[in-house]
Formats: sequence, structure tokens, C-alpha cells
Amino acid sequence: MGRGKIEIKRIENTTNRQVTFCKRRNGLLKKAYELSVLCDAEVALIVFSSRGRLYEYSNNSIKSTIDRYKKVCADSSNSGPLIEVNSQQYYQQEATKLRHQIQILQNANRHLMGDALSSLTVKELKQLENRLERGITRIRSKKHELLFAEIEYMQRREVELQNDNMYLRAKIAENERVQQLSITQSATAEFDTLPTFDSRNYYHVNMLEATPHYSHRQDQTTLHLGFETKADSVA
Repeated sequence: MGRGKIEIKRIENTTNRQVTFCKRRNGLLKKAYELSVLCDAEVALIVFSSRGRLYEYSNNSIKSTIDRYKKVCADSSNSGPLIEVNSQQYYQQEATKLRHQIQILQNANRHLMGDALSSLTVKELKQLENRLERGITRIRSKKHELLFAEIEYMQRREVELQNDNMYLRAKIAENERVQQLSITQSATAEFDTLPTFDSRNYYHVNMLEATPHYSHRQDQTTLHLGFETKADSVA
């Protein structure tokens, strides 16, 4: 099990407080030594116990370290106002530079728009003209690039539309062919369902046409023979 957290407050038990002081003091002295050795730092440590006993550690000298500390604090307190004044002057100079740059940019913008040209010399006007010509050249080049890109896009789009049109036409032709094939198959199926024709159940046309002629001649012969028989009997 790990250590539990100790609440940071005064230990009321005298014995426990003294034991804790000894342990923490030894650990603090050890850490100060390690810091001075590992980091090559000048360390001075002073500890007074609750009973007034002094415990100290220094890798150089306690007095020299304390004197150095006092000197650094004094220099910091004396240089504070000077640093503040220098900071104000620095920011004022930077603000002045920025305002000057803004003024230059505003004038250049007016010159590009064709305003406030009376204060310019011939050389400055020539430089301004060159700048405008270079700007116009870049603008035209960019415009041509955009036009070419748009034309290429329109051409690709036209090809895609043509391909789509051809695909749709092919689909329509395929659908029409499938519908025609379906109609043909339906008609063929209906024709196959009709009853089968048997020639034995019907007379030929020439036979049907010849029968009335034959019967007429036979009736005439019968009448003629009957008339002759009647005449003979009368005689």
C-alpha cells in the first residue's frame, strides 16, 4: 500500500511534531545538497526549529550568499523605475513608427487610385506608372488563366453531357427492343394456343363447287327419260 496523504496543518502532538521536523529537515538538507551538485547552483539554507536551534547548509558561504541576495534585491528595487521609463519610451517609439507606416500606406493607396498626385515628382510618377503597369499585367494574366480554366471546364462538361445523352439513347433503344421482343413472344404464345387444323374434316373447294353442276345434269337426264317413258305409254 502506498502512503496516504497528510493534511498540511500544525501537528498538535509534540513528539510527533519533533519526529516529523527531524525527518523533513534531513530531507530538505539532502535536496539542497543535490541541487547544488547537480545544477551547479549557489544554495544557502537556513532553518530554525521551534525551540530556536539553527540548522544551515551552504555550498559556498552563508554570509556571502546572503550579501549577494541583498545586493540583487537592492539593484532590482533601484532599476524598477528606470525599466518602467524605458518601457514607456519604447512603446511610444513603436507607436510612432506604426503611425508613420500607416500614413505611408494610405498615401500609396491614394496614389494608386489617382488622387494626391500633385506632390509627386516625375521620378515618383514614373515609378507609380510602372507599378500600375505591372499590376495590370498580373491582373490580365490571372484573368486569362481563369478564362482558360472556365473554357476547359465547359468543354469537359459538354463531353460529359454528350456521353450522358448517348447513354440515355442506348438505354431507350434497349428498352424498345425488349418491349418489341416481349410483344412478339406474346403473339407467338397466343398463336400456339389456337386449335389444330385437320384437313380430313373439310371438303376441298373444287369438290364443293362441282357437286351442284353434277346434280343439275343428273336431274335433267332423269326428267328427259321420264318424259320419254310417259310418251310411249300414251302411244
